[in-house]
Amino acid sequence: QVQLVESGGGLVQAGVSLRLSCVASRNIFSFNYMGWYRHAPGKQRELVAVITRSGGINYADSVNGRFTISRDIAKNTIYLQMNSLKPEDTAVYYCHTKGSRDYWGQGTQVTVSS
Repeated sequence: QVQLVESGGGLVQAGVSLRLSCVASRNIFSFNYMGWYRHAPGKQRELVAVITRSGGINYADSVNGRFTISRDIAKNTIYLQMNSLKPEDTAVYYCHTKGSRDYWGQGTQVTVSS
């Protein structure tokens, strides 16, 4: 079993920054990848950013240049630095990885007001 616990969400105004954290219950280097998804009301869940075991990174076009995914292997933690937030970034953000099955965190709400 793997537990993923997100934190760092909140209610902010457009243009500011937030940093999300996701702490895993075991060594994140044991996973092929870890990523951040988001789910906004009335929309499909969207992959926001992913970091692979080797350090490869990919972003959704909608966040590329504004968001940065990173990790601290010693702390079993990945981060999502979100800059220049927009109202359309409003969503519940989930941490995800895949081992024997998919693992999801409980989610953290990010609300960006205009």
